[in-house]
Amino acid sequence: MQRYFIDGQESKNQFIISGDDYHHIVRVMRMKAGDQIICVLPEGKSAICLIAEITDEMVVANVVKWEEGTSELPVHIVIASGLPKGDKLELIIQKGTELGAYEFVPFTASRSVVKWDGKKAAKKVERWQKIAKEAAEQSHRSRVPNVKEPVSVKELIKASSKYEHKLIAYEEEAREGEASVLSLTLKKLQAGESLLIVFGPEGGLTSEEVSLLGENGFVSCGLGPRILRTETAPLYVLSAVSYHFELLG
Repeated sequence: MQRYFIDGQESKNQFIISGDDYHHIVRVMRMKAGDQIICVLPEGKSAICLIAEITDEMVVANVVKWEEGTSELPVHIVIASGLPKGDKLELIIQKGTELGAYEFVPFTASRSVVKWDGKKAAKKVERWQKIAKEAAEQSHRSRVPNVKEPVSVKELIKASSKYEHKLIAYEEEAREGEASVLSLTLKKLQAGESLLIVFGPEGGLTSEEVSLLGENGFVSCGLGPRILRTETAPLYVLSAVSYHFELLG
């Protein structure tokens, strides 16, 4: 059953769907009146709905049954990625959303080859947010992760005060065999709390960046004995979080 995130509230247990979702329902999926879909409100409530009417501009869907439960992680994992090359950030956002990430904060690191173009910012962020929305629908999330516009390291540090726990995925710690910080942090993490974890771009973070983050409450951690790519490391952490909170008996 296709899942759609709906802007605004339902009226009399009825949803009005337009825009890209209308196009997907009518043109891509070729649905008709009588077909069922799942509609999700911004606060995470979802309902099985029956398509009642399709016009030239909108789909009218009536609520059949409100769903209970949630597919969200009990903790908020925020992925801060040093801007990588090519479409690697799109991969991080897509797969990270599937794995339960709460938010994505790209940042310009010293070793980021890609230079952020402020003129193209709005379109780029809009594309990233669309990727997150589609991945959230596909993976039956109850919310769409927010994708922030890229910030500097100093802006990242300034914004980090709102998170309860802060880590740096640092390959030097992995090389030296550090293996306990991530595990201990997950054990301390309580339901509803947030963990901001910073990942460097290709080439990693500089020692100066790590020192600056460390001076502002971030703790370095290793991610096992193997050195992971910039697009692999966030997915490793999200998988570890899912195992710890959702599968570990």
